[in-house]
Amino acid sequence: MLDTLKSLLDSLYWPYFLADYYHGLEIVTTIFGCVILVSSIDDLFIDTWYWLRQISRIMSYKRKYKPLTVEQIREKPEQPLAIMVPAWLEYDVIAPMLETMVNTLEYKNYIIFVGTYCNDQRTIDEVEKMRRRLRQLVRVEVPHDGPTCKADCLNWIVQAIFSVGLKQPEPFAGVILHDSEDVLHPLELKYFNYLLPRIDFIQLPVTSLERNWWELVAGTYIDEFAEWHTKDLVVRESMSKSVPSAGVGTCFSRRALEVLAAETDNMPFNTDSLTEDYDIGSRLGRLGMKQIFAKFNVDYVIRRKTWFGYGKETVRTLRMPLGVREFFPDTFRTAYRQRARWTLGIALQGWQQVGWNGSLSTKYLLFRDRKGLITSFISMIGYLLLGNFLLMVVLDKLGLWTVYYPSLFSPGSLAAQLMWLNMAALLLRIVQRVYFVGSMYGWEHGLLSIPRMIVGNFINAMAAARAWRMFIGHLITGKKLAWDKTMHDFPSADTLSTQKLRLGELLLKWQAIDETKLAFALEIQAKDHRRLGEILMSQGWLDHATLHEALALQNNSVTLTGQESLTSTASTASSTPLTLLTPTASKESTESQTVIAVGTRP
Repeated sequence: MLDTLKSLLDSLYWPYFLADYYHGLEIVTTIFGCVILVSSIDDLFIDTWYWLRQISRIMSYKRKYKPLTVEQIREKPEQPLAIMVPAWLEYDVIAPMLETMVNTLEYKNYIIFVGTYCNDQRTIDEVEKMRRRLRQLVRVEVPHDGPTCKADCLNWIVQAIFSVGLKQPEPFAGVILHDSEDVLHPLELKYFNYLLPRIDFIQLPVTSLERNWWELVAGTYIDEFAEWHTKDLVVRESMSKSVPSAGVGTCFSRRALEVLAAETDNMPFNTDSLTEDYDIGSRLGRLGMKQIFAKFNVDYVIRRKTWFGYGKETVRTLRMPLGVREFFPDTFRTAYRQRARWTLGIALQGWQQVGWNGSLSTKYLLFRDRKGLITSFISMIGYLLLGNFLLMVVLDKLGLWTVYYPSLFSPGSLAAQLMWLNMAALLLRIVQRVYFVGSMYGWEHGLLSIPRMIVGNFINAMAAARAWRMFIGHLITGKKLAWDKTMHDFPSADTLSTQKLRLGELLLKWQAIDETKLAFALEIQAKDHRRLGEILMSQGWLDHATLHEALALQNNSVTLTGQESLTSTASTASSTPLTLLTPTASKESTESQTVIAVGTRP
């Protein structure tokens, strides 16, 4: 009897249950719609600032001033520059990256400092192989096991740069930060050289190398960096006169690093942050250092297949800002883990260490940096609500939902207007994303950026969840957050469309000979018709091992990755230890001196 009564009550309530459920969905949707609207207004403000700034510059600035030319930056005499590359488990990409960098750069007066850990022998072997080939390469060995954090490695590299700089006739004018997967433009150092020492902090745009249409995860980096580094960072610089470092393509003046080192016990990079690049940009801004997000248009030769890779291949010149390009993660797991580190360092650690200090514009930009801690989950809730609404439509069509309450979204209601505003904001986001991506990567990727927005939302939500978990775990246990390594890819020579160098040009890039010796050898070659390598060796300016390696590289017979056997003749190059001041590893560390093995060329 009781069971029958219960069944009857259930059957009577069922239609009202669905009506109550749908009404509850409308209430929840309205609440979250208000949150989305606030975020949309924030984005609209950035959009408005950017486009009004663009119009203003077209109407006034660009009419008054002539744009900087390549000839102007090439005219300025070269100042000594240092490039620092922190390397932990980068054995698979460090060698081709260094080789490509040296062969690409249109600059001579520079030294590359690569930081390695003593327990990462495979990376050490790869760097040592390249050090025997490249005279301008120095290896800095961190004297303790890794991984620690990227900032720790960078602090040791900075100490090596200071030490080497003291022994040079002219100190380094600037220090450039790069990662081991970066692809540089030939004019990068020329541009930095032109701006130094007037500017203390220079950040170049960062973009992703082009991916196939089906690589949706990697494609999210194409989309987001195309918009961030075309619009958002421009607005940030315009509003606050401060620019966060992107971790690559960043140039610091000697003065900037010396000031930071002096006030932090030889620790210019913050070892308590997993995003030391973002942190150092903020600190330099608070110190009043002059910072710029540099936009200098140059020509890129683009080789691209039309119609999503199925059409004919075209080669054209694309004019876009000089910047750094690289491959970003192409799997869901590696992508959200990398972004979790960014979120943890920028939003959570930044909140913990910096708070909400600064001007009103700075506080607003801090809000934008941190709102993703919440909005990343809002987008997931939005997808869940959409799925529930679609389910209710199906139940209605099947005749299983028959009782209805007055809807909150009736035409003309505030809730309906809220939804229309959010729809318009979403359409604006889509249009701008398609525009920025399409203008840089073609209309195909512009269209693909629409479905990739959904993929990016899922990645960002997982990243935010992981960042919260790691940060809360750190607060509870006190365990130090370590370098969360992301394995990288480096593009092939075909992808980069590299041009084969002549033997003399290659040896000049390696700094194996100078221009005077090359010119003299070419004069002899014109008279005697002997091979250039033979002439250089007969003059005692080149050893057999270096010549053999250069010729092998020209013929594409040198493997740039993996455990390549080292030439016995080249292994006679010495390693001279430098005594460097120890960066303070933690607040409890005692002052001491440590000897670090730094590979130098005799």
